Amino acid sequence: MYRILIPVDFSDYSEYALEIACSIAREMNGQIVLLHMMGLSESVYDKNEAQEYKEAMYYMGLSKKRFKSFLDKPYTKGIKITEIVQNYKVFSELDNVSREQNIDLIIMGSQGAKGLDEVFVGSNAEKVVRTSEVPVLVVKSPNPNFKIKRIVFASDFKVEGLEALKKTINFSKLFSAELLLLYVNTPGNKFLRTLEIEEKISEFQDKLGTNLKVIVYDDYNVELGILNYCTHNKVDLIALPTHGRKGLPHFLMGSIGEDLANHSTLPVLTIKM
Repeated sequence: MYRILIPVDFSDYSEYALEIACSIAREMNGQIVLLHMMGLSESVYDKNEAQEYKEAMYYMGLSKKRFKSFLDKPYTKGIKITEIVQNYKVFSELDNVSREQNIDLIIMGSQGAKGLDEVFVGSNAEKVVRTSEVPVLVVKSPNPNFKIKRIVFASDFKVEGLEALKKTINFSKLFSAELLLLYVNTPGNKFLRTLEIEEKISEFQDKLGTNLKVIVYDDYNVELGILNYCTHNKVDLIALPTHGRKGLPHFLMGSIGEDLANHSTLPVLTIKM
């Protein structure tokens, strides 16, 4: 049984995720788990046990009422949906829920992040992409007729990306989608000659054990190349591996997966290596 987790804050972006999750669940006879993270401050619990219990029940009751109206949509009919309310505040705690609920995919609606917010705060989707052991699908807009016909897996064709690609292959088979491999060739230190790229791709495909169509695209940087190619070639979904870097290495090196989760208008599927 395919199980999808959606972190919910009852915003329009959460509804976008729910709508797409219902499309996927209906096509695959899957189930959906909704998680609302209350994120109550410690001051709420700085009381005696009776008061603590009473206030916790009050906030949980409010959340459950909001679920009722949130789920009152035509596209939710006939789909098994489980609601969970927890006082989580840190998005890395989603991994605990994913393990407990046997989750196969997390879907998040996101408005992205820009400017200083992106540097110092980042979007919630970015935080999930960085920490999740489960594949994460980030969506930015409503899509009532969500179909996945063409997926682009962007890669540098290093061996550590093989497992992420294998998971993407399995994902594409669920939807009978065409899967293309994309290599973005950039100027500067990472620029490769055509023969070098062909050799790199050939070695990678040998290790993969299968041959997929590969696109080599030139652009000023990797993120821009992925966005430009996918925007102009009728791509439904961008997939790519992510390192899940944390701390100083993350700040210095960043993550293309997180950048795309913030900037792409297309759905982005990230798979941790």
